[in-house]
Amino acid sequence: MKYFGLQNQIWRNNSNSVLLLVLFPIIFFVLTWLFFFFLSFSSEVHKTISQINQNFLITVPFIIIGVLLWFIIAWFSHSSMINAATDSKPLARNENKRVYNLVENLCISTGMTLPQINIIDDDSLNAFASGINQKTFSISLSKGIIEKLNDEELEAVIAHELTHIKNRDVRLLIISIIFVGIFAFISQAIFRTLQFGGGGRSKKDGGGWTIIIGLLLALVGLLISSLLRFALSRKREYLADAGSAELTHRPLALASALRKISVDPTIEAVKRKDIAQIFIENPQIKEKKSSFSLNSLFATHPPIDKRIQLLEQF
Repeated sequence: MKYFGLQNQIWRNNSNSVLLLVLFPIIFFVLTWLFFFFLSFSSEVHKTISQINQNFLITVPFIIIGVLLWFIIAWFSHSSMINAATDSKPLARNENKRVYNLVENLCISTGMTLPQINIIDDDSLNAFASGINQKTFSISLSKGIIEKLNDEELEAVIAHELTHIKNRDVRLLIISIIFVGIFAFISQAIFRTLQFGGGGRSKKDGGGWTIIIGLLLALVGLLISSLLRFALSRKREYLADAGSAELTHRPLALASALRKISVDPTIEAVKRKDIAQIFIENPQIKEKKSSFSLNSLFATHPPIDKRIQLLEQF
């Protein structure tokens, strides 16, 4: 498999990513309608489709308001949330001029504004980009990746992260994380209600069925949205690899860097799976790999061996 027509690949990946993102709210509204549909079977009087639609439409404004509030809060607090979850701190120019020179040279060549440069105090090798606009764009590099990669390899990694920023991947991934967070929150809230006796009401008033139906549908939403988020993350990694190769004209340098990263990408501070997807390679403790395709559906990143193979054929 070879990279063929970078612009075509960019268009294809962007189109697929937008499609995946549009599916998030559709899933939310479909599951809400199904909630009223299944709930009608648990009541003493079976409701018609028109009555179910009416109940759904009454609920829609409240759903939209709730989702918007969630988005606004998450949108403006995402930088502090990510920095806290990754233990990422600002790197001053006098602390490492080498890194600043590499980032500045790449930014000048692409006409980009210099992003905030952060460092993660960890000897493992990893990096990520984050932010939603010029004021919040940042690149975070682990102490290990700075010390263990040569200039060409580190430049290729930085170019990979700058490509994420340039293509607005980080903004798109943050939005997907927010959507998945909504389903996760709803699932946890309903489960705790059920756990602490919320489902102990009599079947006559339908309280128990309401909670059970809500929990099952929320879990379905969490599963589907998570799969879409993982697919979105994997597609963007391939595109960022291609962008790095085009920017530096050294695809083999990134391939070499990925080989070194694959040996030890684990960042101890990262505990959240949703944050793991923004790194160049999954920073959490590696699980045993399986050839079974089901594992790949839940992977935050494409196989690093496949990424290296594609870069070697670039």
